[in-house]
Amino acid sequence: MDRTTSEINPSGGMENRIGKYVDRFGQEEGCLIMILHAIQSDEGYIPREWVLELSLALGIPVARIYEVLTFYHFFKLTPQGKHNVVVCMGTACYLKGAADILKGVEENLGIKSGETTADRLFHIDVARCIGACGIAPAVKIDDEVIGKATAEKIIERLNQIKALEGGNGN
Repeated sequence: MDRTTSEINPSGGMENRIGKYVDRFGQEEGCLIMILHAIQSDEGYIPREWVLELSLALGIPVARIYEVLTFYHFFKLTPQGKHNVVVCMGTACYLKGAADILKGVEENLGIKSGETTADRLFHIDVARCIGACGIAPAVKIDDEVIGKATAEKIIERLNQIKALEGGNGN
């Protein structure tokens, strides 16, 4: 694990993507999570081909890297949307119609929970609780929490975002 990035790939291909992270955090034991966080911060997710290059750069088996990636919920293995829609499915929200909201959002965007629109404008997720039980049902779009939500209210907000972004969200 004491190789430099130029020794790993003298042609220069890897240094542009992985090398800067390895150079920044070193190749010490425990640097893997810091490198993964930095890659995700820059890219929005951890691309598969980067995992292969990181494995070579650090001398860590690909399986070990995927153990870390799949253990921590924070890490994303697929591209996320520019705008993230999180529908709360906690008890209060669920009882007040969150499932109908989720169905409406999925139909409007043409994707299911856990997916991202083809243009990477939107990503849908569900959460067990977002801590807004008093204003249930609640939906979070990026950093905005929308309480007493309805499918119509959320779709209206999504359409506003689409108009501002100049996209259709599909």
